[in-house]
Amino acid sequence: MSKHKTLAEQMHLDRIAALGCILCAYLGRGYSPAQIHHLKHGQGLSQRAEHWLTIPLCQACHTGPNGLHGLGTRGFATRYKLDELDLLAMTIGALSG
Repeated sequence: MSKHKTLAEQMHLDRIAALGCILCAYLGRGYSPAQIHHLKHGQGLSQRAEHWLTIPLCQACHTGPNGLHGLGTRGFATRYKLDELDLLAMTIGALSG
């Protein structure tokens, strides 16, 4: 994956971020400003998914102690009963609806 984003990729990332945290919305916490999380699903340890495979998470849900990076993918899935692909599906739904 190139580190440089195309215009289409940047526009997509801007739309993703504008959604706000997809997990906070799902949990009924309302709108929280989002950071972009690139999915790790199917990637190597140091690899990151393409810019198209991203989800919006607030700082707490992204890197906080109870967030995806804080708990790890298994711990996150256990706590929230959702994984990255579930959140990606919700993100795609929010973009289309």
